[in-house]
Order: sequence, then structure tokens, then C-alpha cells
Amino acid sequence: MEKRTKLVVLGGGPAGIQATRMIKTQNPAWDVTMIRRERASMVYCAIPYALEGIIDREKVLKTDALVTDVGAELIRENATEVNIQERWIKTESGQVIHFEYLFFVPGSKSWIPPVPGADLSGVLTVKTEEDMVAIEDRLNGGAGKAVVIGAGAIGLEQAMAYKTRGLDVHVIDLADRILPHMSDHEMSAPLQEELISKGIILHLNQRLEAFIGDRHVTGIKMSQGEQIKLTSKMDFVVVAAGMKANLDLVEGQLEIGPDGVMVTPDMRTSVPYVFAAGDVVQGWSGIDGKPLGGRLATNAVPMAKVAAMNIMGGDIKYPGLFNGSATVVGNLRIGGTGFTESFARSRGFDVMTATSETTSRFPMMPGATNVKVKLIADAKSGRIIGGQVTGTEAVAEKIDVITLAIQQNMTSRQLSELSYSAQPWQTFFPAKNAIVEAAMTLTIAQES
Repeated sequence: MEKRTKLVVLGGGPAGIQATRMIKTQNPAWDVTMIRRERASMVYCAIPYALEGIIDREKVLKTDALVTDVGAELIRENATEVNIQERWIKTESGQVIHFEYLFFVPGSKSWIPPVPGADLSGVLTVKTEEDMVAIEDRLNGGAGKAVVIGAGAIGLEQAMAYKTRGLDVHVIDLADRILPHMSDHEMSAPLQEELISKGIILHLNQRLEAFIGDRHVTGIKMSQGEQIKLTSKMDFVVVAAGMKANLDLVEGQLEIGPDGVMVTPDMRTSVPYVFAAGDVVQGWSGIDGKPLGGRLATNAVPMAKVAAMNIMGGDIKYPGLFNGSATVVGNLRIGGTGFTESFARSRGFDVMTATSETTSRFPMMPGATNVKVKLIADAKSGRIIGGQVTGTEAVAEKIDVITLAIQQNMTSRQLSELSYSAQPWQTFFPAKNAIVEAAMTLTIAQES
């Protein structure tokens, strides 16, 4: 069976859904076909809360109506072959779809370190619906211990979910601190203490050497010789140490970089009628233009908007990655955007930093807690290149303000002039705003 379509969207994640809806809404007459291998698209960042039992598993799954209610066709099959030059895709049922344009958004897959025992039963990942079900089966089946490889946001959210379910939990990371890509040590330290207070055992500055076991994983060996033993057949290891772009279908047909498909700022690949976005592309920094990772839905969606507009004949450019993100550990929230202080130095910046603290509400209001802001700026120009926030509420909103400052190439002087609001339940007194105060400290240092 063969068919012809104006546009094939290969992938059903955030980027694919966003572009499909935009294009069909603005061009109802266009024939748009999405090919998605998964049973359902997922809200990936909600997986830990389903595993914890806060929400029902089905609420993590998106409805197909997001695609079909705008008139796009949805083919729930695996694509087995893509011929870029001849412009067709074959599915596992043998169907061949010819396209005028291809939006290549197959996402990424979990990366498991290539160490002995990686194929043992009980070594799991956390990316797909199947992953979620496999973990839930073990949680419900009597697991008593879990080991998480990776102390990034995904790993910590998984660790907290397992701990809430009553398991003994260990977290391993090669870095000397948790959340190394999001924050500097002094900002993540309170969350690290929170994890320890919850009974989660951290193994930092440790590299995974091997998964131990015959058919089922029975332990973990680390670089300093330490081992963690798993005693029950339901005990498990979850690897949350990064993702790898799904490139199999286009290797040798599109230009590929070290970390994904190469695209121009209009999200066009090396073939003019093929666009790509999201986890599958080689990202670049919006701060210094150099290659940068950033596999976040909040990056995939704006990339898809740019691609969709350009597929429809526009001339829109994607500025690069800023990687604003946030997570929660117990009662504490943390967010980061742009470059951390340590990462900025590794990219060649001479940096200056400043911090400021307030409370989350007027100090006399019930529930007022501390909020801390850190800003990172280029020492020569005063340009804001990074920021981090910790507190118990309103963290992500502050991160978004700092991200906007970075996107607009604002200096600390300009950010110190931010006009802000104040309200007893939502902010500190009108006399002080933590972002403004930190920016002013930077300005005084930079201009003195």
C-alpha cells in the first residue's frame, strides 16, 4: 500500500505534536501524516509522580486527539526504512508513504554505560511507557532496594519516588555533587542534605564499573571498589545517566554531528526539505554558539515552532539552547538556566557571581521560607550568562525571568533595573527583589 502526503512527521513527542498542530491549524488543506511507534505519547516528566502514586499511570499518557482533532492522520507503527533522496518512508506493515517534506523528530533513547552486565535482567531505564510499567511492576512486586545511576533531575526524581514507596535507595554519580549540570555546589548543597535526611544514600565521585549478576542483577561495582548488593529478585537498577539520539533511520543520509542531526537555525537539515528538532538534533548554546546538549521538552517545543513556521514558508531562526529547568527534592525546589559558574569557566569565560536571599512571602506571613538567587555574568561586559534559584516555591518563575535576561543579552545593570511586583503571599517586601539585588551587586563590582 502506498500513499502521498505533503508532510510526514516522524515521531510523536512534544516537537512532533507541536508542529503537527501548528501546521494543520494554519493550513487545514495540507495532508499531514504522523508516524509514531509508541502506543501513546507521554508526559515524560510526570513518570516519577505516577510511580510514586501521586497520579494515575494513565494520566502520563497523552490523548491521540492532540494529533487527530486538527485533521492529521496518525499511523501507530514503527518506521522501518527512510529513503531521504527518493522521499519515502516504509512502515513495519509494508506501507510506503511518499512525502514532500519530512519533519524528523524520533527523539532519543536511554543510554546505558557499556560496562559488564548491562544486559542483565533488572537493569532498567526510564524513558518509555514500557520502562514505567517495568519499574512499577517491581515496586508493586516486593522490591526492597533500588540503585539509581545518575544524580541529575531525572535520577533524583526517581530516587525520591522509590524512597516514598518504602525502598532503600542508593544514587551514584561521577560528579562531586548532585545536579551538576543545573547548579553549582553551594546552590545544590541544601537539596543534597535533604536527600540524605530522607535516607537516600549518595555515592558521589564514583563511576559505575559493572553490573554484577548471572541472569539477574545482584549488585553494582563502583570505581573506588565499593559494591552495593541487591538481595531480592525484584530489586533493580535504573540508569538515568543521559540520552542518545535515535539516528538509525537516517545515518548516511543526513549530516550527523557528535550528538545528533546537524541543523541550521531554521531547523533545516543538510537536505533542504527535511527538518528536525528536539532530542535528535545536535544542539548549540544561545550564549556562545558552541555545541551544547539540552534534551528537554521545553527546548523541543520552541524548536518545533521554528521548524513549523519555516516548513510553511517562513524565515524564523532558533536562537540556541539556554536550558532553563527546575526540579523538586522533598520540600525544596531548585532551578538553573544558562551556564553554571563552573561550566562558564570551562567554556573560557572570566566570570563574576553574586547571590541574594529573601523570603518567599512577606516575612510575617505564614509559610514564608528562604529564597536564594545566584547570578553569573561575564566579568568584562557584565552580560548575564547564568542563574540559579533555590527555595520552597516560585522557583521556576524566577528562572524564567533570568532566562529572558540571558536571551536578550542583558547586562547586570539592565537586569538591576527590572520593574517587579510585590504581594504579601507571593513575594518579599517591595523594598527588595532577590534577582534585582544580585544584579545590582554584580553591577557595582563590574563598574567599580
